[in-house]
Amino acid sequence: MKQIATDIVIVGAGLAGLYTALNIDPKYRVDIVVKESITNANSSLAQGGIAGELDFIQENLDEHIEDTLKAGSYLNNKDAVTVLVTEASANIKRLMSYKVAFDRDSDGNILLTKEGGHSSRRILHSGGDATGKDIMEALKTECLTRKNLFFHEGTMAIELIHDKKTCYGVSCLDESDETLHFLAQDTVLATGGIGNIYGSTTNSTVATADAIGMAYRAGVNIEKMEFIQFHPTAFHNEISLHRQKFLISEAVRGEGAYLVNSEGDRFMHKYSPLLELAPRDTVSQAIYREMYDTWTDHVYLDTRHLDQEYLKNRFPTIYNHLRAEGITMGKDLISVSPVQHFNVGGITADLFGKTNMENLYANGECASNGVHGANRLASNSLLECIVFGNRIAQDINNQIFEKKIYESNIKQYNSYKYNYKPMKKKLGMLMDEYVGIVRSEEGLLFAKNELIKMLSNLKKYPNNSKHYYEALNMVQTATLIVESALARKESIGCHYRIN
Repeated sequence: MKQIATDIVIVGAGLAGLYTALNIDPKYRVDIVVKESITNANSSLAQGGIAGELDFIQENLDEHIEDTLKAGSYLNNKDAVTVLVTEASANIKRLMSYKVAFDRDSDGNILLTKEGGHSSRRILHSGGDATGKDIMEALKTECLTRKNLFFHEGTMAIELIHDKKTCYGVSCLDESDETLHFLAQDTVLATGGIGNIYGSTTNSTVATADAIGMAYRAGVNIEKMEFIQFHPTAFHNEISLHRQKFLISEAVRGEGAYLVNSEGDRFMHKYSPLLELAPRDTVSQAIYREMYDTWTDHVYLDTRHLDQEYLKNRFPTIYNHLRAEGITMGKDLISVSPVQHFNVGGITADLFGKTNMENLYANGECASNGVHGANRLASNSLLECIVFGNRIAQDINNQIFEKKIYESNIKQYNSYKYNYKPMKKKLGMLMDEYVGIVRSEEGLLFAKNELIKMLSNLKKYPNNSKHYYEALNMVQTATLIVESALARKESIGCHYRIN
């Protein structure tokens, strides 16, 4: 077992982790734990953009606040939403200082688009539909210039090191499944989403609910896990067996695309006056109903009335992916269906990312700071990462560090080369079937009983390996989702109960 003493340890190298690291005072050593590599993060997959008002015009800020609250069914923490919106401009401009190049017109003006739930064009994008990728490339480049930042790739955090409600760092496994302890003054959890709990997701394969699993086992508060957002328009490929599905950005609808059912009829007028630009929960539930009524497993995104050359230039990533699938935007119908996309709830955090455990912070998708309520507004996720990442960094910068000495007493187990793939596959099928867009008490209870069996087997045979801890995190987090879904009887936001 090896120990590394540091000032701050950050678990995760997506936007939530890297932006936090960049804003921490360079006099502090920051160790960044990365399960795979800094090029593999959910943040890189974000296509649509980042929402934010660059000019401080109160009317526009109020509008963004109201759109966020409305999308979240007013279960949001309004103070958190106000922070998100009012601090957007300064943080987006800081991204630009890190050489993030947002798309501009020929006169140099930033181009803005519109997505579901937004009442105006306020979403910045880069590379057409490569916003996440471009931001992450710029931040990675900036990080590599910082002498106080140390990356540990191929290293998975498995347990919080804690005692008496105080966090002292994280226990990890390196590439050889050898134990590595980071002892730190402050710990930031920023591991991203939970997507691989489901059989179909837009998430990267690294999204296995690691932070939520660790936090749960350490007794950290977790909330609103019933709110799982499904993206309405993932590309529906009949022959693909991959868990990760290709996302077709909401911005395509923002630029005028329609949804039609298998009979070729537009249908969103039956569900919302906002049509295709209703919030994601409304659109996903509408598609689900249309698929049910027409005995099909997908609907279509119709771009045939839009200019093909414009689509090619505006959405190069999507255009080229679909071309490889034999589909041409502007000419062919695009088959789409809703799949798991975003975990709205998570580790309970305040306006500075603090959890109920001393010296422990959470940021990004693994956190629940009250911004999203019962459903996330499109393109608020990247914004959340930078606004609250900066707040966490400033809170850390204002601390007076007192060196703590702590010896971890985490149990050590033998390591076996099991991959747990059958269990993960069964889990995905279970969650898709019973904890998807539409839920029933009977289905949730069945899922809960199956999860109890899985968890019992995992606890019976502990294994000091990354595959084991991924499976443990996934099953424990799935259980939290099911229990929360059972507890909330009413349908609201992206939690829809039929009984």
